[in-house]
Amino acid sequence: MDVLLADDRAEVRSAIRLLLEQQRGVDVVAEAADLEQLMLALEATRPDVLLLDWELPGSRSDGRPTSHSRRLMALMRRLCPGMLIVVMSGAPEARGEAERCGADAFVSKAGPPEALLAVLA
Repeated sequence: MDVLLADDRAEVRSAIRLLLEQQRGVDVVAEAADLEQLMLALEATRPDVLLLDWELPGSRSDGRPTSHSRRLMALMRRLCPGMLIVVMSGAPEARGEAERCGADAFVSKAGPPEALLAVLA
């Protein structure tokens, strides 16, 4: 399974990459620190899974969840039909909004690593 990892914090991307590289059959094919990098990586790699930081810079107009988030999710789905979109956030209360915007799954960054792995299983 090819995974694209999108988070603005390098230390978060590094920790998740390290976790995923230990899993058989999982390849992190690209990383992105902002929306522009994410869109370029989606077009270039067409991953099976997108791990998306809900607070990724550029992914929201005015920093709040809005119809902009829904449009962005729809655009990503058109680029990569069938891609699993897993939203990650340090704010567990973001789950509902992420799911309403089209996320397939939600993982709290404060949760155990096993929670992320369970979503990918």
